[in-house]
Amino acid sequence: MVFTPSPMLLKLLYTRGSLHNLPQDAGVAFSIKNRLDTAKVTGFRQVQIGDVVIPADKIQIDLGNGERRAAADINADGQAIELPVGRTLVIVLDTPALTEGIHSVQAWFSTDAFGDLHVEVEDAIVSVANTKPRIPRSEEDDYSEAAIAARQRFAEQFSGKEFKHLKHYSFDAHQLQGNCEHFMGVAQIPVGLAGPLTVNGEHAQGDFLIPMATTEGTLVASYNRGIQLLNLCGGVKCTVIGDAMQRAPVFVFDDARGARDFGLWVEENIGLIRPQAESTSSVAKLQYIDTYLSNKFAYLRFNFSTGDAAGQNMVGRATFAACSWIIEHYKGAKIEHFYLESNFATDKKASQINVMRTRGKRVVAEAVVKRDVLMQRMRVTPEQLAYHGQVSNVGAFISGANNNGAHSANGITAMFIATGQDVANVSESSAGILYSEVNKDGDLYISITIPSLIVATHGGGTSLSTQNECLQMLGCVGRGTVRKFAEIVAGVVLAGELSLGAAISSSDWVSSHEQYGRNR
Repeated sequence: MVFTPSPMLLKLLYTRGSLHNLPQDAGVAFSIKNRLDTAKVTGFRQVQIGDVVIPADKIQIDLGNGERRAAADINADGQAIELPVGRTLVIVLDTPALTEGIHSVQAWFSTDAFGDLHVEVEDAIVSVANTKPRIPRSEEDDYSEAAIAARQRFAEQFSGKEFKHLKHYSFDAHQLQGNCEHFMGVAQIPVGLAGPLTVNGEHAQGDFLIPMATTEGTLVASYNRGIQLLNLCGGVKCTVIGDAMQRAPVFVFDDARGARDFGLWVEENIGLIRPQAESTSSVAKLQYIDTYLSNKFAYLRFNFSTGDAAGQNMVGRATFAACSWIIEHYKGAKIEHFYLESNFATDKKASQINVMRTRGKRVVAEAVVKRDVLMQRMRVTPEQLAYHGQVSNVGAFISGANNNGAHSANGITAMFIATGQDVANVSESSAGILYSEVNKDGDLYISITIPSLIVATHGGGTSLSTQNECLQMLGCVGRGTVRKFAEIVAGVVLAGELSLGAAISSSDWVSSHEQYGRNR
């Protein structure tokens, strides 16, 4: 199924700021980028800049790598141009140079997926001299040895330093396409091992050796200490209790009543919206849409399941398709403005809504730690740890922290770096709700809920060389492994809470850093 983009969304095909005069009076050019859905350009009719119409026989399409196609030759019968999502086409016009200032730009072309399209925008010609040196790039192959060596020489000449270690790596740099631009080398981060950790999950069952990438002394040792404690008490029980990834667009109306009525319409038409969203992916499934109203704004929080991928890009594309359909079919009050992301999904930011409503995986790790084992291994009693937890709850509350535990971000970050996760997602994933009590047998029950753990075992950096090897170490490569990975991460986090909490309660914290860490 395909969707028909509205005029409001069609403007997004045009790349703002791309309008420019070509050198030596060779014409004018601008760029379009497919931000909608996979398509083929099956025809190119004309472009109009201001009052000047440029017909197809005076237009060329620059496909990159030195390849150009005459717009007049493009057709649906074997001469179409593939336009996957993310691809950019440079439209080259045989027309006199434009004056500086703002110009209206219109383009008429056809696609197999969307039919005949008319894009109309404004852009500007601005002459700004760039006197700064530019990072070397290769249009033909920017991940070739020659392109990488050019950037390495550039960095050394620019800084006046020689780099002996940055330049050495053991993989084919072409693997990095889609992961890193302007590649010139690697930052080698030490990987330590903790465990094995016994996990009693629904998806992760057994013993797992834990790779942790970090430069912080005592971190691996501390988590390893907590893991040994959990193992002596039968391991850690882990449960994924929620799974959803969001994109949160906002629709702007003339007044609050218009926003309210729109929210009611969305709720009533979820059955029609769902197939539009799911048309963009075989994996993304729309679970539900939350509507939040404020002032004259309607914020829609689309909630998707995303398989083994973290899914931020996937749900952005799906939500874009759904919103295009909504804009086209809503016949109520006029939608004055629309933005695909309203900052309400709080991507790469800690937020209360993600603690309450889940973003990524909502997972709980829990264990019962025997009194004698805790006292022998950690030199604290269950009562001491439980009381310490009550005191620290007050500190977390008055400071406004998103986590009442000790340091879950430490373990999460170390595992994220090792396994190729998007490390910026630690901002959401660091949220945690720690709870402990002394049970009727005098043992310590302790659990942590991670409400917004954003992890993946497919896509992003998970397929890169060392990162994929670390996922292999955990047995988390292949279809259907993301919840297994989430349970393992949660178990490691609980081990770290036990270890550091006990160290602080028993006053071992500073002495451990003196022995193993940076205080030396």
